[in-house]
Amino acid sequence: MTTLRSLVFVAWLYLSLALFAVLLSPALLLPHRFALAVVKSWARFVLFGLRWVAGVRVEFRGLEHRPTGRALLACKHQGMLDIIIPFVVLEDPCIITKKELMILPFFGWFAWKTKMISVDRSAASKALRDMVKQARERSAEGRQIWIFPEGTRAPVGSVPDYKPGVAALYREIAGPCWPVATNAGVHWPAHGFRRYPGTVVYEFLPPIEAGLKRPAFMAELEQQIETASNALL
Repeated sequence: MTTLRSLVFVAWLYLSLALFAVLLSPALLLPHRFALAVVKSWARFVLFGLRWVAGVRVEFRGLEHRPTGRALLACKHQGMLDIIIPFVVLEDPCIITKKELMILPFFGWFAWKTKMISVDRSAASKALRDMVKQARERSAEGRQIWIFPEGTRAPVGSVPDYKPGVAALYREIAGPCWPVATNAGVHWPAHGFRRYPGTVVYEFLPPIEAGLKRPAFMAELEQQIETASNALL
């Protein structure tokens, strides 16, 4: 039954992406907020299917810590769901994503229009400079920048590997950083098509104050995210 429900949900996910992107493509010709509204509607539609088709609920905790306006959030990354969630729970999210996704049909169109931050991971130091430059611009627009400190999806239980990009943004934006913990990989794994019934939790943690030195910030960020994420398991 889990396999069947998972296959039906995968069809729901990608067909809905195509339908929203094609039927509502005129939003690409309108100001940013209209395209963002399309993405947000699609994200809610995905969560509806995730619950009623695959049996996976999504719960948010710590919403009293959720920032509005200009902000930097660092989230544990365990699967594709982590890319969808910001559009459900944040006002004007800007996700840092790999450059390859920006050229995909449908997804790439709206990612470009809503000014997501694309990173060419093969460009090493240049990629970091480009990311910081784009983040500076988006932050000036008052958006919530959502970064995955490990840079890529990591299976549940794997050894954490936090990259320096998040520290560069923390220094550049010169504000607090909000850690976000999750157990999403238990129910929507990093790889494979199976979705396992249960409750995915996203927990917003109290912000890490601005102005810490890089080693202290990185240690505090990893400790908070990993401790809270492991507790959710």
